[in-house]
Amino acid sequence: MRLTAILYHVKNKRPHGHVYRGKHRKVKPPTFEDLTKLRHDFEREERNMLILRHPYLTLEQSVGHMKDLKPRPSLVELYRDYRNSRFQKHFTWNDQLIHLRTTDNWE
Repeated sequence: MRLTAILYHVKNKRPHGHVYRGKHRKVKPPTFEDLTKLRHDFEREERNMLILRHPYLTLEQSVGHMKDLKPRPSLVELYRDYRNSRFQKHFTWNDQLIHLRTTDNWE
């Protein structure tokens, strides 16, 4: 009986269910590393909010700002375009059969 009463009043009992979630959860005390992470998060948030408050670029900033982001054509595409320019030109039947009209007379 006395052992049960002592164990019933011990404050170091674990919470029911998931340890780190819920009404009676176990809370981890913050460390210095947690505080520095929080400070860096707030600084990053402030930088993002500054960008969102001033969303437009000036004329000096807008010149060439997308130059590095343009996709470069691959070698396969360049070779395919070169090959198609030589062999797949548009033609008509008149162009193909013009050599047959050498002896055609109009009179």
